[in-house]
Amino acid sequence: MRNSRLPALLLVAPLLLAACAVSRPPEQVAAPTPAQWQTPLPVGTAALPHGGSMPLLAEWWRQLDDPLLVELIVAAEAASPTVASAQARIGEARASRVAAGAALVPNLNGSLSASRGNSPTSGFSTGSTGTDIPPLTTQQAGLQSSWEIDLFGGLRGSRDASQSRYAGADARWHDARVSVAAETANAYLAERACRRQLVVSTSDARSRAESARLTELSAQAGFTAPADAALARASAAEAAGRLTQQRALCSVQQQALVALTGIEGAVLAPKLAAAPIDVTLPAVQAVYSVPAEALAQRPDVYAAELDVAAASAEAGAALAQRFPRLTLQGSIAVLKVRGGGFSESLNTWTLGPLALNVPIFDGGTLAANYDAAKGRYDESVSLYRANVRRAVSEVEQALINLQSTNDRAADADTAVQNYQTSFDATQARFNTGLASLFDLEDARRTLFVSQTARVALQRERAEAWVSLYRAMGGGWTRPESLASTAPASAPSP
Repeated sequence: MRNSRLPALLLVAPLLLAACAVSRPPEQVAAPTPAQWQTPLPVGTAALPHGGSMPLLAEWWRQLDDPLLVELIVAAEAASPTVASAQARIGEARASRVAAGAALVPNLNGSLSASRGNSPTSGFSTGSTGTDIPPLTTQQAGLQSSWEIDLFGGLRGSRDASQSRYAGADARWHDARVSVAAETANAYLAERACRRQLVVSTSDARSRAESARLTELSAQAGFTAPADAALARASAAEAAGRLTQQRALCSVQQQALVALTGIEGAVLAPKLAAAPIDVTLPAVQAVYSVPAEALAQRPDVYAAELDVAAASAEAGAALAQRFPRLTLQGSIAVLKVRGGGFSESLNTWTLGPLALNVPIFDGGTLAANYDAAKGRYDESVSLYRANVRRAVSEVEQALINLQSTNDRAADADTAVQNYQTSFDATQARFNTGLASLFDLEDARRTLFVSQTARVALQRERAEAWVSLYRAMGGGWTRPESLASTAPASAPSP
């Protein structure tokens, strides 16, 4: 009666022992964030390019109404080695997750063998000596299974860590795409700003060249001093040099876009020439937002948070290795022997052994492995909190720069308009002999400086918008099933 209960005990005992799981370090840690932005904006508002709408943020590039920019971003994502590498890491993490999950279930192996011979080691005997053993054909088929019962959660820890790594790899792929999009947009907007500056430099060089021509004619006629003619020629030469330099800078910007997108220069150049050089940014909208909402939109912060969960599971798995391990094996087989008119089949099965492996002395290896895993966990916690702080800072800086450039835009436009009016008046006075060449050159110089400053401001504002797009996560949102993993300290919207 006692022996008949043994198989049942072998099956029930692992299930009872499996309830003994070791504790892990916390999978979620607090990363304190400020309750509101510190940027000096109107009370309760923040200037966001998407107006608080995630779908609009995902389609932000299309709001610029610039099809070429959208085309360049798509091409850059396809050509980017960073995106390709991140995508490859997703596949690697997916395979690791499958392997870790498979360790929790029994494995089954099949075997099939056949042999023929008359060796006495086969176990059969003719009963007499000096008689040849007839050839025997032996065929065997069997299934062997083994299962490690996860007593203390070590295998589950490895599985959970692999799942977190997989989700983190997916988030980093999105982060790579956002980074490539932002980098491409910055390069494109820089190229547009370069062409706007090229227009300013061309106009300035043409104006100075015309003044130099007229001054030279006047000097030849004896109405203008040779020194004034020399000054006009020097001014025209300086402007021509700046124009040449600006053309080179625009060519460099174009080559940067070629490298980013993989589009050949001969194909890209006419597209850039046909596109408008003035990029109109979407209007700034007031939106109520808090830092916690911004962090929920950033794939890099989410990936760092998953790193903490993965490190926690790995630490639990390392700790479980210090406790006993229980394995159960079993097999079934069919053996068939034929030869010399003899044929016999045997069916065999085995349940067990149920083996308990208890670590007694390993020189401190398992303890050291756990300490190392715990150290990696502490590191991931520190990196996560640093990532949160950096994310908040990046959004704050982008908001400050965007607000600053927005406030300065009207002043820059006013300065250009008035300097243009002053230059036109000075030009008219110079043409009638009421103003000197020095007055004209001074008016032209201030106009050129103000125009250059406005172009730089426009570029700075565009970069601030791109930085804010990048800092706000580029339209990425957390998976619905994992939305509960938001920062523990995040206040409710």
